[in-house]
Amino acid sequence: MTSGRGLEDAVWALLHEALHHYRDHPWAADRLRHELARLEEPLRVAVAGGWRSGKSTLLNAIMGEQVAPVAGVDGEDTFTWYEDGPAPGATAWSTDGVPQELAVTRSATGLRVDGPGWRPGELRDLVVRWPTRALRQLTLIDTPAVADPDERGRAPVVERALRDADALLYLTRDGRDSDLRALDSERDGIVGQAGAVHVLLVRSRADETGGGRIDALLTARQLVRRQQRDPRVAARCVHALACSGTVGLAGRTLGEADFAALAELARVPRPELDAHLLSADRFVRAGLPVGLSADARAALLERLGLFGVRLATTLVRTGCDSRVKLSTELIRRSGLTELRESVNRLFVDRQGTLKARSALVAVEGLLRAEPGPGTGELLGAVERIVAGAHEFAELRLLAALRAGRVGFADEPAAEAQRLVGGEGTGPAARLGAEHDATARQLWELAVDAQWRWRERAEDPTLRLVQRRGAEVVARSCEGLIVELAGPPRRSTPA
Repeated sequence: MTSGRGLEDAVWALLHEALHHYRDHPWAADRLRHELARLEEPLRVAVAGGWRSGKSTLLNAIMGEQVAPVAGVDGEDTFTWYEDGPAPGATAWSTDGVPQELAVTRSATGLRVDGPGWRPGELRDLVVRWPTRALRQLTLIDTPAVADPDERGRAPVVERALRDADALLYLTRDGRDSDLRALDSERDGIVGQAGAVHVLLVRSRADETGGGRIDALLTARQLVRRQQRDPRVAARCVHALACSGTVGLAGRTLGEADFAALAELARVPRPELDAHLLSADRFVRAGLPVGLSADARAALLERLGLFGVRLATTLVRTGCDSRVKLSTELIRRSGLTELRESVNRLFVDRQGTLKARSALVAVEGLLRAEPGPGTGELLGAVERIVAGAHEFAELRLLAALRAGRVGFADEPAAEAQRLVGGEGTGPAARLGAEHDATARQLWELAVDAQWRWRERAEDPTLRLVQRRGAEVVARSCEGLIVELAGPPRRSTPA
């Protein structure tokens, strides 16, 4: 079992071994050096989905600013990378591999880059540098719209996203079969068969569920919980959730003027206001007894949508009497809080594991594409690393626990999630201890937890899935005991 930096160290050693093996193959050696460099770079998270799935809106909601999409870029096949930087800037990479620095200007709707006109398919990547806290630990990648998979089940945009990124947010409006088939690109190899621990399925535009009724977000969450129990979904992602990027972005960028306008609307009797919120035209045209111009109402619709205006005015009526309160509640109800928490817990906290996984995928692909003497031994090393990677087992169990597929009672399920890193991967977070707990205190907590979960793993009255889950938790506790370097573990009584 790998533990601590075990997986990362094993992958680092494998990359160097493969680099030595391909020392006389310049192309292969360059690719391996690229993978070594990626281990030290920020985590890459791609956002992909079909046409009008809400990718740019969700990206903006995550960043908390209106940045995407970047105007002035006409390339339909362009991947746009957003990374942290001291000042706004952009670099264009065309198919000839020559970078070009571009001027960046900020507008009310996002960013604009000024550069030469590119022929269709000529602009491959646009790297945007933007100073924001949200990009300190990860690089976000906006992808072109994903088309339905071809007759061989291939979706080129998803394939490239999975190759270039360490993790993927896949946006779907309804979780249809074509969306699930698009995620099958990496499921054939040694690493792919270990489980999709790097994919988060997002039911986007959740505010439109059921025609945008006031309970749309609640209904979307209920549908996602049902999807999580679907074996087809569980096989393709580590977690699934619902989110409205429109409502989340409105909450993150809500200004005092926006709140004042919504508060004025909330003073209109609900039946009368609801009649004007049946369509955008009705809301904007004259007849609503408020001191808001048609332009002001159109701006609110642009920011929140009809559902968002309905929700915000309802929240104001029921106690959100300040901009801060309304902003907080919009973000929470949108599902953005859960999304950001999931990205942090499943991706950012596990970035070493996910980057190691990306390297394993690259090495396996290279070995299969360029076979020769010695590649069999290297493929065997990939298989051994994957089989011994307890980090992957933790992520698979965490997904199963969150979806309710294991069957533990509430209290053991909550403890299991915590022990496998669902609330943070540090020893104190895993053990539910105060941050200033001593190593001895943490060690004692780990020993007690290990004994409890080992007993569950060996309990014949539990179902097989529960015993296997308990085994993963017990091994996590054993890893904590080793990490804390405490006194020798007490022996098992005869």
